[in-house]
Amino acid sequence: MTMRSIVVVLLLITTICSAQLTDTLIYAEGKILNKTTKEPVSASISYQSLPYGSIVGQLTGSTYRFPFYTKDRYEITVEAEGFAVARYMLDPNQAGQSMKVVQDVELGVAAPASIAAGTAHTPGKVMNLSNLIFEQAKAVIAPASFEELDKVAEMLTTYPKMVIQLEGHTDIQGDPKKNMDLSQQRVDAVKNYVVAKGVNKNRIRTKAFGGTQPLSRENTEEAHRMNRRVQVRIISN
Repeated sequence: MTMRSIVVVLLLITTICSAQLTDTLIYAEGKILNKTTKEPVSASISYQSLPYGSIVGQLTGSTYRFPFYTKDRYEITVEAEGFAVARYMLDPNQAGQSMKVVQDVELGVAAPASIAAGTAHTPGKVMNLSNLIFEQAKAVIAPASFEELDKVAEMLTTYPKMVIQLEGHTDIQGDPKKNMDLSQQRVDAVKNYVVAKGVNKNRIRTKAFGGTQPLSRENTEEAHRMNRRVQVRIISN
């Protein structure tokens, strides 16, 4: 057999083996969705084999797909701005004839600060001020919001090294520049309230997003309400 013939045979064997491996691989796949609106959500998806994490990977998007190279189970962690972190365990033994383990992930909004303030103090944690109410198109805080803001002040008092960032979002209606200005005015108003409770102003940062990071793009009042929010991000503790 000539050298050329040997090379051709080796290439053929490699191609067949590769095709057979692809055919026998089990894949994990699914969609990332907003739990309330069922819209796709762009997220960061990380996965690792269990129990030792010998195989790890990172994906970004509103869908994911990766192969099980071993029979180990995998843990996936899904994170998206404004949503609570979701974790799932995927088992290749659950794959059917399709050779797929399908697991859609529905993300709920981050926990309200009134619930999470006492326990969620890890850097990077994001909490919604879900009971924060402003006068329409203004940065005037309604008295009904004071109880939740008091809990933010209490959290900062309990953890004297904690630094937070207040992040303001509007809905996607109207003029983008006015929305950006309004979101800045609102986080400034929240900061001023908390500082008035005795918290050092240097421990509270602010950032305005306007309507650039909506949780939903649906043209419904529920979607607009969801998009109008102020969030607390733990910077350090």
